[in-house]
Amino acid sequence: LPGNPPVQTKKALKQRFLKLLPCCRPKSIPSLSESKTVMASATLSSPGFFADSVEDEFELSTVCHRPEGLEQLQEQTKFTRKELQVLYRGFKNECPSGIVNEENFKQIYSQFFPQGDSSTYATFLFNAFDTDHDGSVSFEDFVSGLSTILRGTIDDRLNWAFNLYDLNKDGCITKEEMLDIMKSIYDMMGKYTYPAMREEAPREHVENFFQKMDRNKDGVVTIEEFLESCQKDENIMRSMQLFDSVI
Repeated sequence: LPGNPPVQTKKALKQRFLKLLPCCRPKSIPSLSESKTVMASATLSSPGFFADSVEDEFELSTVCHRPEGLEQLQEQTKFTRKELQVLYRGFKNECPSGIVNEENFKQIYSQFFPQGDSSTYATFLFNAFDTDHDGSVSFEDFVSGLSTILRGTIDDRLNWAFNLYDLNKDGCITKEEMLDIMKSIYDMMGKYTYPAMREEAPREHVENFFQKMDRNKDGVVTIEEFLESCQKDENIMRSMQLFDSVI
């Protein structure tokens, strides 16, 4: 898939993936063992079910957006109660208002790519998380996307990736859309990578993508073609499994 990193260890890929997700930086998230005693008595009847202190509960009362009930989020995602609590602490640290807009999203994301310009790719990623297209990503949006990427079936993950590449959300990927994606990835990686990236590399990558995916040669890739091609590619299937049980 476009943007896949070179083959690395599973541990390294997991760590890198979590670092790339805004509002989910390792330094902001306590370990699961540290969180065992966090909010042990929290219940859905309490307005501070994500809070582990009086201060946290007060903060929740002042945010712009409160998350849905914990039980509801457990039903909607594949995360456990404790995992949701840990994720929310990290999200709250980076996004105290309870939501993140596109500019905030880009600022957080850019910290991990100081050598390049990640703004365009961050916009594409933001739009993939912002499923209701209201211009913001809430905690619910965040964990829903994260659950699909990390705990979804192979088809779930491929559908999420297709939606990311389908920039205008019309149900198919054009060469222009894929070229925009590829250019944004190359911009994000920066000009001074080793080995140096050739100027024509993004377009070549797009041509290779369409040779493999556009089975009826009509100039667009549908979700059916995308799923079928990916499922027959051992490298893609292997990369889809690298994110199993990241957290």
